[in-house]
Amino acid sequence: MALRGWFATVAACVLASLTSGCAPVGPNYRRPPVPAPSQFRFVESSQAASLADLPWWQVFEDPVLQALIREAVAGNLDVRAAAARVERFRAEAGIAKSFLYPQVEGVATYTIQRNSGTARGDVQQNAVYGFQLSWEIDLFGRIRREREAAIGRMLASEQGRRGVLVTLVGDVASTYFLLRELDVELGIARRTLGVSDETVTYFQNRLDGGVSNQLEVDRIRAFRAESAAAIPDLERQIAVAENDLSLLLGGPPGPIAREPIETLPPAPPLIPPGLPASLLERRPDVVEAEQLLAAANADVGAARALFFPAISLTSFVGGISGSLATLLGGSGAAWQAAPSVLQPVFTGGRLRRNLEAARASYDEAVAQYQKAALNGYREVANALVTIQKLSEVYAQQATGVAALESASTLSRSRFNNGLASYIEILTADQDLFERQLALAQTAGAELRARADLYRALGGGWQP
Repeated sequence: MALRGWFATVAACVLASLTSGCAPVGPNYRRPPVPAPSQFRFVESSQAASLADLPWWQVFEDPVLQALIREAVAGNLDVRAAAARVERFRAEAGIAKSFLYPQVEGVATYTIQRNSGTARGDVQQNAVYGFQLSWEIDLFGRIRREREAAIGRMLASEQGRRGVLVTLVGDVASTYFLLRELDVELGIARRTLGVSDETVTYFQNRLDGGVSNQLEVDRIRAFRAESAAAIPDLERQIAVAENDLSLLLGGPPGPIAREPIETLPPAPPLIPPGLPASLLERRPDVVEAEQLLAAANADVGAARALFFPAISLTSFVGGISGSLATLLGGSGAAWQAAPSVLQPVFTGGRLRRNLEAARASYDEAVAQYQKAALNGYREVANALVTIQKLSEVYAQQATGVAALESASTLSRSRFNNGLASYIEILTADQDLFERQLALAQTAGAELRARADLYRALGGGWQP
């Protein structure tokens, strides 16, 4: 009776497992708290709409940049590697799921035996064939927790792939804006060099005619050399930026086709960044960290389930032939069923240490998730203050450049009227050259900051 009651209990548990009546052991996942600002700094008001809600082709309207982004999405090697990782984790999730089902294997064995101890030395031949079933009944949820962890890692890899795309769009835009900034600076340097060459020729002729003096010519030549020295350095920076962009596109180093420009386009109006709380759902690195946290939580449940009995069922159905079939009556058919229960009794502390390791991994994942969230808030705040302050700097620099352009024109008029020496013109031109380069650098930095904001908000990729 006791044995029959035990079998009845096991059967009831198996039935409950099959009908999902037994919840897996271990804690269910809950999102840990993360301190969040009520609104982003340097933003007048918080709105639900966000810059990251826009597709990248509406944020970056430059047709050349759009073509580069499309090419990068199609050919970038990091994107390919991320897609391969997704496929790997998807396959591993499928492997974990397969253990929930019975495993059926075809079995065929053949033996030949000669018994030399007998008088006749008989040779016996036996064959066994059929199907063998093995099934671990997931009564305590270990396999389900392992599948849950595998799914969490698969979803994390999906977010990792999206994070690669978000970063790629931002990197292509940022590198392109740097390239255009350097194009503008190179144009400024070449125009300044052209004016300096004309001025050197003019004053050298005056010196040869005894009208000018050597001091003016030497100062002019020194300024001309400064302008000329800026050109190869800018060309070097342009080549480096083009090579960086080529790598993002998935191609060898080479030039990037584009039209020359004299000034950078004005920065578009700033779209609100949205509510801080939505960043936890939008940024792929934060979502990826949370999925890894959920996977670590499931690993704790799987480690906890190892303390409970493992219930399995093995069975065989098939046929036999040869001497063994004759011995058993000649029917040629055989079947076997063998349920078993394995309860760990002594493992030298392995199971407990395994659980401790899983809990420590979970604690680490909590810290990584909270860090990812806080880092997201930091990056958005940095981009917002950078955009705001660079906009203020650009306005002041633009006023200064306009004033220096007027001063350069006025100094030439005074020189032509004999009211000033050329040193006054040279000083104005030197200041103008430096301020024009600084203005272009500020404009480029502001455009790159907007690309950084778009990336920090988790935008950058829609199908």
